[in-house]
Amino acid sequence: MRDIRGITLIALAITIIILLILAGITILTLTGENGLLNKAKTAGERNKYVTAEEKVKLAVMSSIGTNGE
Repeated sequence: MRDIRGITLIALAITIIILLILAGITILTLTGENGLLNKAKTAGERNKYVTAEEKVKLAVMSSIGTNGE
């Protein structure tokens, strides 16, 4: 009987294939249509809109407060 040491070529190939599959899933999760990057961009745009809306509301409330006195 031979002494078996190290990993076989088949085990190495299977490991590489699994790593490629995981990398593909990760890339799709980040850059897909509903990916994290698109969601972050959408959230940033929504935040800018809401911030501007709040500034307008504060300005209106401020002007109502000064005119009412």
